[in-house]
Amino acid sequence: MKRVIPLTLTHEELFQGDLAERIPYHRMYGKQYCLPSVTGYTRAEYEELQAASEQVDRIYWKALRFVQRHLPDEFLKAQLGIHPSLIRAARIETPCHGVSRQDWILSAQGMKCIENNTDTPTGIPETAFLGNAAVTRHTAFRSASAGMDEALEKAFLRLINHYQNAGLTGTIACTCYDWHVEDKCNTEYIMNVISGLGYSVIFVPLDQLVIAEGDGLYGNGERIDILYRLYPLEYLIHDTEEETGLPVGEALMELVEQGRLGLINPPQSILTQSKGFMALIWALYERNEQSADLLGQPLFDEAELRTIQKYLLPSYFEDTVFVQQQIPYVAKSYWGREGKGTTLFAGDGTLESEEWGIQEEGDESKEIKQYYSEQQKIYQQRVTMQEVALHTEAGPLQGYLLTGAYVIGGAFAGLLPRVGSKITGDMAYYCPAAIVE
Repeated sequence: MKRVIPLTLTHEELFQGDLAERIPYHRMYGKQYCLPSVTGYTRAEYEELQAASEQVDRIYWKALRFVQRHLPDEFLKAQLGIHPSLIRAARIETPCHGVSRQDWILSAQGMKCIENNTDTPTGIPETAFLGNAAVTRHTAFRSASAGMDEALEKAFLRLINHYQNAGLTGTIACTCYDWHVEDKCNTEYIMNVISGLGYSVIFVPLDQLVIAEGDGLYGNGERIDILYRLYPLEYLIHDTEEETGLPVGEALMELVEQGRLGLINPPQSILTQSKGFMALIWALYERNEQSADLLGQPLFDEAELRTIQKYLLPSYFEDTVFVQQQIPYVAKSYWGREGKGTTLFAGDGTLESEEWGIQEEGDESKEIKQYYSEQQKIYQQRVTMQEVALHTEAGPLQGYLLTGAYVIGGAFAGLLPRVGSKITGDMAYYCPAAIVE
């Protein structure tokens, strides 16, 4: 089966009208980002991804509750890399993340989930709007993301009800950097979902939020009770106010701990966002019987153990197993995003490639590389990504397919295919997902 199928349209013919308006970043970094093509999945592949992603999500949730209830602060800090000022808020149990997206490789060894993005996943307008529009308007295929809007509505309704039942019945706000076009469009999509549920919602640029210590969060002259934030917690916790020196990240977490503010995604999402969480799940899998000493029964049942064995990869806090057995592996920085801080090693330990994002001369690129290279790392068995052929404005291209699977509120919601290099970075192409057989 041909994996990537070109549409009978040029880039300009596809991206006009509402598509160009809703996805103004269809070109990024001086080249195409969204291609006038679709990524084809057979019905069997689609159905397996749908079922497997929900099963993996349940594994993560069971492990998350185990961490929140039973593991000490020192483990969260040392092994998961959680900033001490985030730990108390991260222990607060919330019914769902809001938006989460797993990354899957369709390999010769079967489907493998290699990461779970649970703090600030993007790609929402591409999947929920562009993907559906491109496939239904310009092909005879079915969209692989038809249920994403409904899943978003159900998850946000659940979270808003959860916070309102806790007394947070005031203003709902959404925030991100308003100068960042991609983040702004993702945030506006979520605002439309919330308003579609019948709630009033405001946008406040990230740098215009005001914290009154011990009181609350304010924006546009209103006190905010529920905040959707497209800004990573691992950044936020280090933020300070330039003029006053107020540690705004820590002050915000204190408001959460005091029950004065509800966050979406909630602080618990930082635990599962840590790449260290993948190594923790594998450690719990290998020592499943030992968990009965604490819980009275093993943490994972037989079906869950089969899910882990089939769909997750051996992941450890050190590379010893892979080096000794000469198994190819990947080293990943705990807070790597868009592939940054990821390194591929061959079976003999030879470094094959690494990713640090778009590299330009100057101090900023050096700082980015230093930021990710100094982070803790996990080591994961390497699987080969499927190589696919693309048609781009720059000519034909061979790339590697990474399939993002959204699981929102515990339900599969859609697919985000990206094609890039052996490490999927911020230069990868997006081609909407279609069910073709």
